[in-house]
Amino acid sequence: MTRRRIDVFAKRPVIEIRKVSKWYGSFQVLTDCSTSIRKGEVVVVCGPSGSGKSTLIKAVNALEPIQQGDVVVDGQSIVDPRTDLPRLRARVGMVFQHFELFPHLDVMQNLTLAQVRVLGRSAAEAAARGLQMLERVGLAEHKDKYPGQLSGGQQQRVAIARALCMDPVVMLFDEPTSALDPEMVGEVLEVMVKLAQEGMTMMVVTHEMGFARKVSHRVIFMDGGRIVEDCSKEDFFEHPEARVPRAREFLSKILDH
Repeated sequence: MTRRRIDVFAKRPVIEIRKVSKWYGSFQVLTDCSTSIRKGEVVVVCGPSGSGKSTLIKAVNALEPIQQGDVVVDGQSIVDPRTDLPRLRARVGMVFQHFELFPHLDVMQNLTLAQVRVLGRSAAEAAARGLQMLERVGLAEHKDKYPGQLSGGQQQRVAIARALCMDPVVMLFDEPTSALDPEMVGEVLEVMVKLAQEGMTMMVVTHEMGFARKVSHRVIFMDGGRIVEDCSKEDFFEHPEARVPRAREFLSKILDH
């Protein structure tokens, strides 16, 4: 394979969101949303509450079904009936606002369960991978504890480790720090910054604009269920006068705090 073909392949989108629309009954929550995310990109999705951010990111792995359009992840369409959605979701790491750990399982059991059941790894393989990812997020010494024995920040880092255990092609974060006490936010963001620096493809719904300015490549701004800005972080933060009025208003409020 020539170098040119390798470069072209490297730029192939990992996620393609194509004219996606969604309704809850008669209420339209997403309208004609389109964007793409390439391998190694970190894209932050922001906007006011109720703008459709979480719905959009959950649509990427079909946790929120869509009524119009398509989402293609690593070459597979989520609306194609031939797509094995559970297996596809295994390759799309998802970190939620409220951790979603199994409270009755210890940390290692939380990390190994899906590896064994979905990926077919042996218990020993899953445990080795789980310990490796716990070390990556700085929590190896807590492997035998239960979620209730951990702080919120530690639980969220376990959730990140669990997602990484599945060898994802992309990581999705849905407001991963919004349920945390302020002193715990930094430890989670530190792990996310490290992932970004290591080249992980990431789509992050967040109000943490410091994180967006530090590690994102692009910023998507949503309002009223639409993507109204999709630009580089430099254009978004350094040229607010060129943004749509709603984005300018959002920036003027959020960057003052």
